[in-house]
Amino acid sequence: MHLRHVLIAGFVSAFMGAALAQAPAKLAIDFEKFAPGASPVGFTSHLTGQGTAGKWEIRVDSSAPSGPKVLAQTSTDPTDYRFPVLVYDGFTAKDVEVSVGCKAVAGKVDQACGVVARFADKNNYYIARANALENNVRLYHVVAGRRVQFAGTNHTVTSGEWHTLALEIKGAHFRVLFDGKLLFEADDKTIAGAGKVGVWTKADSVTHFDNFSAVSLDAK
Repeated sequence: MHLRHVLIAGFVSAFMGAALAQAPAKLAIDFEKFAPGASPVGFTSHLTGQGTAGKWEIRVDSSAPSGPKVLAQTSTDPTDYRFPVLVYDGFTAKDVEVSVGCKAVAGKVDQACGVVARFADKNNYYIARANALENNVRLYHVVAGRRVQFAGTNHTVTSGEWHTLALEIKGAHFRVLFDGKLLFEADDKTIAGAGKVGVWTKADSVTHFDNFSAVSLDAK
């Protein structure tokens, strides 16, 4: 191998190593640093299904658990198969625990909040969601834009109050927690690769989010 090729290969290897070393193993965002009315920096909006894109902005909510600023999805498009997703760009993991505080504010079709993991693109990811109109918590995989439930349970989800929803994935094993309590476990091998994390709503759900966090469980 020529010296030039050796140097280039060494540079690429060093760059990749540095990038991996800089990838965060933990993420914690309380949205206090963002300006009200603006979309939070570092996140990207996506839409699964039909209808208009979600409207994500920082709002002031005095009931929020960590300071007055929250992330809100405020669009009320009632399209039933409409899933606005907001993904954090700087965190990727295969095995992960992702958690968020959420409050269902309004919605006639749905009052849902969710957390997303192993997000590859708008049509391929896992979602755990709680619904205040249906009083249940469910777990889905989304593949090629098709949402399929593979676990869930009935559970009281009160509208207008803050709750904590968490999803833990290790390999093909899933755990869903609500307000710190383990609700159910399940297994699924549909999406095996690493992906991003984020938050999610459905249809006309107006939902507030706070204390968004993720911890990589990938072996180092």
